[in-house]
Amino acid sequence: MNYATIKYFDIANGEGVRTSLFVSGCRRGCKNCFNESAWSFAAGEPFTPAVEDKIIESLRASYMDGLSLLGGEPMEPENQAGLVDFVERVRAEFPRESGRTIWCYTGDVYDTELVPGGRHYAEGVTDRLLDCIDVLVDGPFVQDLHDITLRFRGSSNQRIIDLPATRAQGSVVLWQDDPIYATHEM
Repeated sequence: MNYATIKYFDIANGEGVRTSLFVSGCRRGCKNCFNESAWSFAAGEPFTPAVEDKIIESLRASYMDGLSLLGGEPMEPENQAGLVDFVERVRAEFPRESGRTIWCYTGDVYDTELVPGGRHYAEGVTDRLLDCIDVLVDGPFVQDLHDITLRFRGSSNQRIIDLPATRAQGSVVLWQDDPIYATHEM
C-alpha cells in the first residue's frame, strides 16, 4: 500500500489534534474530490514499518487526540489489507481508555458497502478494521449537497457514525458532536 501524505498536527479531520494518514488509491472518482491526486494506487510513497513507527510516535504526545484515515479510499480492499495490522497496533498501543480515537473517512456507505456481501467487504479484514475505528464518516462526496457549514464532512449526505455503538446496537448510531458545534450558536 502507498500513502499520498501524512499530516501531523491536523485539526480538520476529526476532533482535536490528530495525525492524518491519506492512503493512495480510490476507484470512486467523486466530482470535485478534494484529493484527486490520491486516486492512483501508485501515488505517494510506500507505507513501510518505519512510516508506521513515526505515526505511532506522533500519537504519544500528550496533546494528541488520535489518528484519522483518509484517502484516496481507506476502504478499497487492498488498502484495508494494508491498514488492518497497523490500525490494530494503534488500538493496542492506544486503547479507547487512553482517549485517543481513530476516525476513518470513506466514500462507502457503512450499512450497504461495508457489510458481508457489500462492495468493499473483505472477509477476515473489514470487521477487524471496523472494530478498531471509533468514528466512521461515510458516504461519497456529492457536489450538489456540498455545505461548508458542516463539521468534519463535505456534503450533507455523509454521516458521522459512532462505530462502537453502531456495531453493538446492530444499526447506525450517529456520533454526537458537542452541542455548541452542532447548533452553530454561542
